[in-house]
Amino acid sequence: MEDLLDHISQEIYSNSYVVVDNFIDEDFRKALLKEQTDLLNQGQFKKAAVGQGDQKQVRTEIRSDEVLWMDPSSLSPLQAIFWKKIEELKQVLNRRCFLGLKSFEGHFARYPIGSFYKRHLDQFHAVPHRIVTVILYLNDSWMEADGGQLRMYFTHESGSERVEDVLPLGGRLVVFLSEEIPHEVLPTNKERISMTGWLRNID
Repeated sequence: MEDLLDHISQEIYSNSYVVVDNFIDEDFRKALLKEQTDLLNQGQFKKAAVGQGDQKQVRTEIRSDEVLWMDPSSLSPLQAIFWKKIEELKQVLNRRCFLGLKSFEGHFARYPIGSFYKRHLDQFHAVPHRIVTVILYLNDSWMEADGGQLRMYFTHESGSERVEDVLPLGGRLVVFLSEEIPHEVLPTNKERISMTGWLRNID
């Protein structure tokens, strides 16, 4: 695990992002997916909103996913294991990349069939404290035809832009600098499940 975290921190330092397959084992992935399904069946998910404070509102033309925020003070045993892994990642990123990370906030994210999230940055004027974005996919299986790719945009020094599409394969972890990489979730043809969160420079 230590070697893997070192690899993640090196890639963040050099390239601002990294994609890691099999970050968690299959038993843990299936357990997290079952917990998510149980919570969904209990009606605990809500339509995701955009904006902060008084400006917060549901805008389905921008994003149409559903979320359930995790409460750090009342994590389930499975969520606590995930939180511990993120804490270890935070410590390595601080040690290697000097990011000053202090806390984590995260939620389960569900994209029903046909849903999407238009191009955006995770750090902006209303949420300046998000430094590193962390996404862990929980899906059972995924193919190109299922859609729902994470599309990241990269600008070259020449001003030209390239895109990289990442399939939401179960157990795959994506980590990137929140301020630097615009991204979107392409329309999905299959229910898409993840745990998504942000390492922040505030407590």
